[in-house]
Amino acid sequence: MFATPGKDLLTLTDRAAERVKALMRLNEKAIGLKVGIKMAGCSGFTYTMDYAEEATGREDTIESKGVRLFIDPAASMFLLGTELDWNEDRLESRFVFNNPNVKAMCGCGESFTV
Repeated sequence: MFATPGKDLLTLTDRAAERVKALMRLNEKAIGLKVGIKMAGCSGFTYTMDYAEEATGREDTIESKGVRLFIDPAASMFLLGTELDWNEDRLESRFVFNNPNVKAMCGCGESFTV
């Protein structure tokens, strides 16, 4: 796993861990969730998440609170120190990336710059 003294690559809140567990129950083949970033949006990058059905051995693996996340190695330097949370309110439900590396976000909040 990617290591920097004093910083975890990615941490999960209890709410996020519970949501990941719920998603894992929906896909029998899934062994965890893949997390990455891609170039998109007006600010440059957006987060990606998908089911992981196998480990490639190239990704950083995080096991925390009973869930497993596979981090795309190209995304690790952009995610260092990020907290993954789950937010639900009357209008939406979504994962929230609290990323200390973000320098700017687009107006809609879907893309970011580091």
